Amino acid sequence: MKRSGSADLPLHGGRVPPWLANRMTALGTAIAEYTILEYGVSEFLSRLSDPFWFQSFGCVMGMDWHSSGITTSVMGALKHGLNPRFAELGLAVCGGRGRHSVGTPDELRAFSLKTGLDGELLARTSRLTARVDNNAVADGFQLYLHSFAITKSGEWVVVQQGMNPESHLARRYHWHSAAVRDFVSNPHTAILGKPQGEILNLVDARAAKAQQALLTIAREPMEAALSEARKLTMPAHHDVRAKDVDLKRLGAVLAVAHEQELRDFASLLLVEGLGPRTLQSLALIAEIVHGAPSRFSDPARFSFAHGGKDGHPFPVPLKTYDESLEILRRSLEAARLGHTEKVEGFKRLDRLTRTVEQEGQPFADFNAALEHEHHISKSMGGRTVFDDRRKRTRGEPSNQQSLF
Repeated sequence: MKRSGSADLPLHGGRVPPWLANRMTALGTAIAEYTILEYGVSEFLSRLSDPFWFQSFGCVMGMDWHSSGITTSVMGALKHGLNPRFAELGLAVCGGRGRHSVGTPDELRAFSLKTGLDGELLARTSRLTARVDNNAVADGFQLYLHSFAITKSGEWVVVQQGMNPESHLARRYHWHSAAVRDFVSNPHTAILGKPQGEILNLVDARAAKAQQALLTIAREPMEAALSEARKLTMPAHHDVRAKDVDLKRLGAVLAVAHEQELRDFASLLLVEGLGPRTLQSLALIAEIVHGAPSRFSDPARFSFAHGGKDGHPFPVPLKTYDESLEILRRSLEAARLGHTEKVEGFKRLDRLTRTVEQEGQPFADFNAALEHEHHISKSMGGRTVFDDRRKRTRGEPSNQQSLF
């Protein structure tokens, strides 16, 4: 059994307001359904275990593009959206942040009663993944979030996050049951992040003697180098910058959405006469569903779908978000009735965007794209958490209780 990857993220506070949390639940669930419909539930789990795809997924949903909050909000959205549809989609999420993480074993036992799986084995697996990352790998991060996504067949992914208050960083750990063989001998594909002093790794295969010594209370601490696999380390700066984005790929998306001839053809794949701003979002959503792993090396690019709740790279365009959701819902409803034309349209939209990219579309003018988004923000219903704070300052009632 191998950990599939990890991510280092700036530690952010704050909450996800209901106006975004509800939309994240709807969009995250729709993307999950699309992926499961097209590639199967096992493939969706595999994507959750990839730190780059996971970060891109959170960005396309409108969360802060690089912060620790993506982990809590994405897994919370999936739990709210997927669990009521377990019978249909075959995937559930247990655990969460704080007290919810402690209750994960009990949730897994209850889950096993519905599926016939071994509840005690699942509870043990939950505890072991947490103990390995919290105790056996002494890297300075203490877990505060533990989420366990599991299918009716028993395949699972663990996404958990630890906090280092001194460095103001969070570290996210990803596990996938498809890769795990032994919890106490090289269970990780990678534990990754910036060097921050000595790390004691008691589950490295080279630490077998140290493990035995610990059992006999004859301690012989040893250092171990950590292997690298899927590494994601997000920068400290909060704004999205040109260097954070693959400008050629972004250029292809903008061309498909805004160049008249390409836009006319692309909109026919989904809804005739589709507006350019919504088409831009749908092209990035289509890539989340259909893109190969190599497409997610620049998660910040996916924030050009629906912005970010903190205003980076621009406020969340609620009108665009809602129109994208409506198109996704209608195409999924049609697919459930056997009419897959619009679902296929998303796949063809992704192919079109990549073809435009490969045929030498000019790199995006990052500053011009950003200026355009801010210019149209008000007309698109742009909103941030700072707008909510200003309302409270003026004495208006608050609805900022976090759903996650």
